[in-house]
Amino acid sequence: MSRKLRATAFAGVLTLALTGCGGVGGGNDEGGGGTATKGALSTMGFGFSDEIATTRVDAFKRDNPGVELKVTEGAFDEQQFLSAVASGNPPDLVYLDRKLIGTYARRGAIQPLTQCVDKQDIDLAQYRPAAREQVTLDGTVYGIPEFSTVRVVYLNEGLLKKAGLTADQVNLADWAALPALNAKLASVSGGRLARIGIDPKIPEFLPMWAKANGVDMLSADGRAAKLDDPKVIEALTTGVNLIQQQGGWGAFKSFRDTFDFFGAQNPLSKNQIVAWPMEEWFLNQAAKNSPNAELVVKPFVDRQGKPLTQSAGQAWVITKGAKNPDAACAFVKKMTATDTWLAAAKARVDARKAAGQPFTGVYTANAEADKKIFDELYQPTGNKRFDDAVATIRSVQDAAFALPASPAGAEFDKAYYDAVNRVLAGQEQPAQALQRAQREATAALDKATK
Repeated sequence: MSRKLRATAFAGVLTLALTGCGGVGGGNDEGGGGTATKGALSTMGFGFSDEIATTRVDAFKRDNPGVELKVTEGAFDEQQFLSAVASGNPPDLVYLDRKLIGTYARRGAIQPLTQCVDKQDIDLAQYRPAAREQVTLDGTVYGIPEFSTVRVVYLNEGLLKKAGLTADQVNLADWAALPALNAKLASVSGGRLARIGIDPKIPEFLPMWAKANGVDMLSADGRAAKLDDPKVIEALTTGVNLIQQQGGWGAFKSFRDTFDFFGAQNPLSKNQIVAWPMEEWFLNQAAKNSPNAELVVKPFVDRQGKPLTQSAGQAWVITKGAKNPDAACAFVKKMTATDTWLAAAKARVDARKAAGQPFTGVYTANAEADKKIFDELYQPTGNKRFDDAVATIRSVQDAAFALPASPAGAEFDKAYYDAVNRVLAGQEQPAQALQRAQREATAALDKATK
């Protein structure tokens, strides 16, 4: 999915009745809205990537045999979706990043789910607060959250040992000491990067670094940007300096772009990186592909050493003009229900067992489901590294924050991404770039609020 949104194209597509959307639309061709027990139901942005997806979809099909489900596989396509909405032929359901929901809600591209929640008796309290807040704009729910990522710090202990360090000595709370630590861990010779020491993961993780420095980049109501706050500037400067130490952005990005996090030749097994924050899903891949790796997982922390993590993930929304909203609502309830998640996790356990691989958990936005998964299905792997990692991930789930829903969330996102990229490219200094981003984000937020 594209991380950036062209605001002018976004507005234009919604105001023009475009045609030729090529099968994106769906729903009940007979019109009249349909029900949860009959008619066609179409989706966008979702795919049958694994047993977690197929088990849950099968559960919906089993309970709703009269619904003809049409899943258009592939990543969410913003322009295709918006064109379909403008033409009056949208898919019924869209699976997308939660951070986009406020923007689409403000533009009228998706429906409030108030009636859906009431009719299907969806218990919103079961969803994690950070995820729930991110799909709620001005007190109205517009999406049902699905997975919920957890960001932690991964360490290659083997490489730490070679540098004469322990995992406990990697202290991300002490920003003043990070350059010296980075110099010990990275391998740079003649401007050529052979091993990353610390990857700050910016621009993606800038909100988490800013939060660690005591500031939210966006106000709680999603209507005021704080991108030019000195603490955000300090956070960006800290991250950029770590990258500049390692040959600069061009060399750093080129080297990192070679990484394959999903295979046996991942950067952990190939000793290409020492310390980096990342989502919890990599533990699943490491357990599968690199069971003997010297991996240590620690919480990301703020500058006082307190555990901190940023929640992100996908959600289901029902489009404006959906032809079968009742079936759509039944679908999102089933896909995110506790019993459905438990069945999907059981399928994952069975698949891993058959392959002789460990199960390291499934992490969702449904807190009740996660509790059942770990109470009833999870068993320690016997590998202390992975078992400790699971415990660490679970311990920080309740420390999660998320960027709030905003009527200009996509434009805000673009403003700070562009700012970071200008700094990384050497075009602007952090303060200058973020001051420009502040003006851009504020203009977008003011326009969306009027």
